[in-house]
Amino acid sequence: MAEQKQWEPRRRARRRALQALYQQEITGQSVDEIIIQFLDAQDFSAVDEAYFKQLVHGVDEQGKALVEDLKPVLDRDFDRLDTMERILLRLGAWQFRHEPGTPFQVVIEESIDLANRFGSDQTPAYVNAVLDRAARAWKLPGTDSAVD
Repeated sequence: MAEQKQWEPRRRARRRALQALYQQEITGQSVDEIIIQFLDAQDFSAVDEAYFKQLVHGVDEQGKALVEDLKPVLDRDFDRLDTMERILLRLGAWQFRHEPGTPFQVVIEESIDLANRFGSDQTPAYVNAVLDRAARAWKLPGTDSAVD
């Protein structure tokens, strides 16, 4: 139980980052404007604010590269995916690429939780499948294809 509480600020940061990135995709606002809006309008006392900013800026700055990384493991064109699926996949891919200390299973589980909360009925299964294929294709530690 204590371990769950330890990670809760990061979990909340991921959720807020997803919401901020969704707002950016829908409105076209800059992430800096959105971050300011979120910090002004929401209580961040139980949120890892630095991690929230890191996620939003990271996914925004590297969005095109993340899409290119994901293309080989997708079953359709990225632009044909649902908005929430696109954001969840970029967010998960960014975490895979920039958080080597976070087990890939944690990234997938958190992504599925967010997909259940914010996506369509098909979003959790799709995000799970794509991120699992990405983890294996990229030979992340802990996957069957990882090189020890």
